[in-house]
Order: sequence, then C-alpha cells, then structure tokens
Amino acid sequence: MLFYITLFLLFLYFKIARVHYRNEKLTSTFIIQHTAVIFSAMSVFLYGFTHHNPYAVGIVSFLYFMIAALMITALQVGIFKDGVPLLGLSRVYKNLPYLTTLIVVFSVFATSENFL
Repeated sequence: MLFYITLFLLFLYFKIARVHYRNEKLTSTFIIQHTAVIFSAMSVFLYGFTHHNPYAVGIVSFLYFMIAALMITALQVGIFKDGVPLLGLSRVYKNLPYLTTLIVVFSVFATSENFL
C-alpha cells in the first residue's frame, strides 16, 4: 500500500515541479530536491515493475498522473472564498521540501524488503 501512496506523491511532486519551473526561477535548493526525488522515483518504479504486475503499475501510474494534473490545475485556476485564495501555489512551493522528505522516506520504506 505504501508503494501506491509513494507513487501518487511522486506524480504530484513532478506536476508541482513542472509548474514551478515555468513560473519561478530555479535555485540550487530545488535542484537538490529534484535530484533526490528522481532517485526515489527510479527506485520506486524499479521496485514496482519487479514486484507488482507491470500492467497494474502502468494503469495506476496513468490514473495518478491524471489526478495530480487535475489537482494542480485546480490550484492554478484558484480556490477562492470571499475573494481570498484558500490555497495558492506560493504555499505549495513553501511546503515542497516537506513533500520531498516524505517521498524519500516513503520510497525507502516501500522498496525495502525487510520492512517491519
């Protein structure tokens, strides 16, 4: 189950990173975060294709890609209450290091054979 949660968080991260790359300046902090997430993604996909049905991993990946895209599109359009944005992209960018940490930790636990 942790594998699929990590897979969804990976797609969410990459959609946020793509929007950030188009709107903001790329700093060294984001380059380090992107590198850590890329290595985590490689390990998660390698684990998924070797330990799960490849067709299931492909279908679930496509679904998670679509869900993440719709979530980020909703944030870009804006969620407003009384003319004030409830959650903006700037808040998402501030919390991106926490998402990076969560992805790296989940990928370590999800891909380890002797977890608990």
